[in-house]
Amino acid sequence: MSRRGQRYKEPAEPTFITVRVESLVFGGAGLARGADGRVVFVAFAAPGELVEAQVEREYPDYIQAVTTRVIEPSPDRVEPRCPLFGECGGCQLQHMSYPAQLAAKEAVVREQLRRIGKLDDSVVRPIVGAAEPWGYRNHLRFSTGKKYGDVGYIGRKGYGLLKVDSCPIADPWVSDLLPKLQGHGAGLHQVQVRYSAETGTGLINPAIPDVPFETGQKAYVEELAGRRFDVSASAFFQVNHAQAEQMVRLVGEALPERGDLLIDGFAGVGTFAVIYSDRFERVLAIEESNSAAKDSERNLAQAPNVEMLVGKVEDILPDLEVRPDAIILDPPRPGCAPPVMRAILEFQPSTVVYVSCNPATLARDLRILVNGGYQLDSVTPLDMFPQTGHIECVSRLTFIGLPEAPEGPDEDAVEPDEVIVDEPGLE
Repeated sequence: MSRRGQRYKEPAEPTFITVRVESLVFGGAGLARGADGRVVFVAFAAPGELVEAQVEREYPDYIQAVTTRVIEPSPDRVEPRCPLFGECGGCQLQHMSYPAQLAAKEAVVREQLRRIGKLDDSVVRPIVGAAEPWGYRNHLRFSTGKKYGDVGYIGRKGYGLLKVDSCPIADPWVSDLLPKLQGHGAGLHQVQVRYSAETGTGLINPAIPDVPFETGQKAYVEELAGRRFDVSASAFFQVNHAQAEQMVRLVGEALPERGDLLIDGFAGVGTFAVIYSDRFERVLAIEESNSAAKDSERNLAQAPNVEMLVGKVEDILPDLEVRPDAIILDPPRPGCAPPVMRAILEFQPSTVVYVSCNPATLARDLRILVNGGYQLDSVTPLDMFPQTGHIECVSRLTFIGLPEAPEGPDEDAVEPDEVIVDEPGLE
């Protein structure tokens, strides 16, 4: 949670502070204020709690700390299910009840839209929680021990291997596999495990000798919205199947029922392009990853009106000579590059559906689109990763045209090439 380029210092001796937690920020830490007025980000605290925390890093204008003792616990505090919680870097919120996690995540989205995007947060719909907040993750990467071949996770500070025999957020198939992998990781950098309960296929990569099951598979088959997708080991696909189905539903509700041309930016293996191909006469999918694009060659066979364009969205989209009716954006954490935003404002598609995994860059990009003549209809948070600080959102925008230019500077203007290195909640 460090700001890019800022220097920090670590206390020479253990240093403890007592703070009252105000809220959670994106990433899952608690937001508090120190005695000197600096913001304090406290790991493993809940809103409203009075906690003792150990200072881990000090920056000029904020502090990173970790909860060591809860003096006044929140009524939402629960006992973490995983014995490695607090040491492992995978989960940040197991100490909070699931309804409290959802409320905190929705509040984060609202705050980021208000603070970064200067947007009205009344467009935020209730967060779509998971019916099952445990045992959902069907894709995991495990680190390995050189000496004994242990398989597990790196500690939350970025070093040290934690041997893992069971993971409560992992799909049961993956958790059952973990004990069988122990002792076989020596000489491997990582072990990747992916599995689809819907198709019964999976992969364990790379090949591992002397284990009583198949390994080294190059791809497996996923199923979403009744469509099947070949997914290679290096290609992206959502890790929570039930919530991916909810995402598909939200995107479908945001898209027009019919149209001539849909552009699916950041298309991956062609998921949205294939699923919504029957609504449009033509679909152009854009994907930078060669492995994902190669997968899409097979996946697009079930949707002959979809064409895959391989390359960066910021390189391809501005050069297109056709105007789309709708565009789907599903960028990585940094959000959309400036050429992407400028191309959308030039094409003026009637509908933009923006899928985001980072509320900060989402808020920035939504502001740019609103300044460019779009109405922000809705933002729906989606809990794709229960027990963690990650948040997905599906937003819908409709082009309504530019208003008459006001006199004087636009206080809400955001430059398309502005880089957000956000410290959520930091004023």
